[in-house]
Amino acid sequence: MGRSIRPLNRVFKMEPKLSDYLHDGEIIAVKGTLDQPITGLVIDSRRVVPGSLFFALPGRRADGASFIDEAMSRGAVAIVTSKLPAHSPAKVTFIQVADPRALLARVAQRYHRFPDRELTVAGVTGTNGKTTVTYLLKYLLHGAEPVGLIGTISYDLGARTVPSFRTTPEAHDIYGMLGQMRDAGCKTAVMEVSSHGIDQQRVAGLQFGAAIFTNLTRDHLDYHQTLEAYFGVKTRLFTGETGADPRAAVINLDDPYGRQLAQRLRTERPGTRIVTFGEDAQADVRAEHVILNFKNTTFRLTWPGGLVDVDSPLIGRYNVSNLLAAIAAAWSLGRNPAELLGRLRGFRGVPGRMERIEEGQPFNVLVDYAHTDDALRNALGMLRAITPGRLFVVFGCGGNRDRTKRPLMTRAVQEYADFAFATADNPRTEAIARIFDDMRAGVTAPEKITWVDDRRRAISLALDMAKPGDCLLIAGKGHESYQEFADTVFPFDDRQTARELIGIKSLKV
Repeated sequence: MGRSIRPLNRVFKMEPKLSDYLHDGEIIAVKGTLDQPITGLVIDSRRVVPGSLFFALPGRRADGASFIDEAMSRGAVAIVTSKLPAHSPAKVTFIQVADPRALLARVAQRYHRFPDRELTVAGVTGTNGKTTVTYLLKYLLHGAEPVGLIGTISYDLGARTVPSFRTTPEAHDIYGMLGQMRDAGCKTAVMEVSSHGIDQQRVAGLQFGAAIFTNLTRDHLDYHQTLEAYFGVKTRLFTGETGADPRAAVINLDDPYGRQLAQRLRTERPGTRIVTFGEDAQADVRAEHVILNFKNTTFRLTWPGGLVDVDSPLIGRYNVSNLLAAIAAAWSLGRNPAELLGRLRGFRGVPGRMERIEEGQPFNVLVDYAHTDDALRNALGMLRAITPGRLFVVFGCGGNRDRTKRPLMTRAVQEYADFAFATADNPRTEAIARIFDDMRAGVTAPEKITWVDDRRRAISLALDMAKPGDCLLIAGKGHESYQEFADTVFPFDDRQTARELIGIKSLKV
């Protein structure tokens, strides 16, 4: 159905119709005509314009079927739903399918002319490191043509960059963005792929040139329930369960789940090229003789057929892993690591990822996105090893999220910090008192932690305590420029707040 019509539409510049994007076997039932011109794909009834095809998606908080009337009132000409209504307007086509989310991805791919077939797409998944790896990979691959990016901080579409509204957007947004990248002259795109994005079929059918696995630690258990289920979702990106096998699987061999994934792929997907990275002696792309300090990191990089000494501006052992992931991914795509690494000294870092705040203060201040116990342990452990003075941390736990990780985060902070300031971090609709109660279960040294509701006040108190040679880590929000309280979003940026407070305090000296 519809496969022979689309080329004719392109020749005669006719409006695209429903029948252009629906194939045999995808539809259970139809009320109305498929000979219906459409102007776009929409899942949010508030964004419907005349001519839209509206997908009524099931959701955890609300069912898209509840917004069908609003979509029609705004001009939707067709509705994709899992259940046909008893009565429907004659001018609106209703299409019943088994899985509206799955069909959204397929239709979006067709509507935007399969941009993933003309781009080499690298997808990065894992609990930690996704943003840094995508930024590094984009930077290393950038050459004569622009490289697109979809991730937590921003979307670089080739001709323009816009703020991110979700790490892995919905399928119609992803394919639309990839289409813009293609039209802007990009040959390559890198993207973060979250577990939610995989589970909710936002990357269904997308052809990845490389899929990169960074690591897996405890997170998002409010959604996945168990760590094994969380890992099971991540593996779908590599096993063809999203609809397409990646051409290369790039896997962290230092991570126990990475080793498990690599072994599974060798057994079950012999056609997929596997590239491993890490400090493990068996890794294809490997770091040796790692030396860490506060200004840079050095190591020897080896890979089949080459070796080179690396001087990286990124600090911390986990950033060695992030850099190896980017290099291994680039190598899997046919690039020469020795040629790429010549540009590394110019890499300016990632916003909100171990970002230095330099305002003339006699101590170190860094802002980082670490918001899991593993990420905090890695960040603080690294800073503990290279800080001559005391180590302070400001941190909190998000509201309406996995409560089980809160005491684990507190325990990790107490393990490394000389003193900690527990405070608000996007409490959303949850009471800060309840969040603090959960966090207190992880306290091992009550004299080394204080509880401050107001985040700005907590940062101010931490700055007051810091002396020359000390280090303050402000953790949890990184690049975010807001705080979420109840149903309201307030402007708040840890980096800007720290700079303002340092300035104010310097005037008082």
